[in-house]
Amino acid sequence: MPFLMIRNDITKVAADAIVNPANRNLLQGSGTSRAIYQAAGEQELTAAREAIGHCEPGRAVCTPAFGLPAKYIFHAVCPAWHGGFFGEAKQLAGAYHSALELAAEYHCESVAFPLLSSGNYGYPKEQAFRIAVDTITQYVMEHDLTVYLVLYDRHSLAVSRKLFTSVEEYIDDHYVAQNDESYQFDRRRREYVERWEDAALADREYPAQECAPPVFAAAPPAPATPMAARSLESLMNNLGESFTTRLLRLIDERGLKDSTVYKQSNISRQHFSKIQCNRDYNPKKKTVLAFAVGLHLSEDETIDLLQSAGYAFSDGSKRDWIVRYCLEHKIYNINQVNTLLFEYDQEQLGA
Repeated sequence: MPFLMIRNDITKVAADAIVNPANRNLLQGSGTSRAIYQAAGEQELTAAREAIGHCEPGRAVCTPAFGLPAKYIFHAVCPAWHGGFFGEAKQLAGAYHSALELAAEYHCESVAFPLLSSGNYGYPKEQAFRIAVDTITQYVMEHDLTVYLVLYDRHSLAVSRKLFTSVEEYIDDHYVAQNDESYQFDRRRREYVERWEDAALADREYPAQECAPPVFAAAPPAPATPMAARSLESLMNNLGESFTTRLLRLIDERGLKDSTVYKQSNISRQHFSKIQCNRDYNPKKKTVLAFAVGLHLSEDETIDLLQSAGYAFSDGSKRDWIVRYCLEHKIYNINQVNTLLFEYDQEQLGA
């Protein structure tokens, strides 16, 4: 753990290993493969590849990374798309899994994948993305490994358009309406102008200067959202409780294993150990929100957990509104939450 999506050039990612989408003869391809060969050094990488010979689809082999920031290149043989009737999904999942196994064999702490088979191999991007996320998630739940999925655009994300539409509407209803002054100003101006026009048409006896639209000095502030009411007894019982104390209490109250929670929160075992051993640990806000998702907290419970770490939901943060949407709609899959955050160019949770 953890698993994160990033937008970057894979040849510049500082992971222990990067993955090259390869063919069975390990010949240099186009696109990502060509970029990797050029950045690593074509002559050296070609010689290393020739020493191996070939590799079967759904498997991966290792060479040094030569001129790259990484230590190793894992050449994962990817399937071409033939309609999905020739075992492509199994081979693609196998290519990811074989590269992940190489990461364990070579004692890597991190590995970076492109979206395999989604380029010249013709695999539908949303299907390729779903296989990547499912295979990587299953693996990192059982292994201490940081995995990056390097994406160039948003068109490969396998979250339904219906969900994106719902999130966009939610953000429009909350973030935009409360935080965009120009949005408020234009909306109110339109409302007043429409009223003025209606009045002018209804009664033309009034002089034009008497029914002129008002001058706008500034948009009035949006009303503050009231905090959900909580009992005094509850507040007194938890007075002064630190983030670490509250987190561990929540884990115990739910009867969960520590490992289950930090994995579901996209938090590494090492990071969780630091929190566990320090009752005064000061987490980042994204870490607190990650645990809220991993623990399946309600919005009120998340407010309390944030408060214990000195934070609060911000009406001016798109990330906060997206997380609040997920909590409200009980979307507790951390990868789905992070995919939504990635879609809106917001910092992901965990790590």
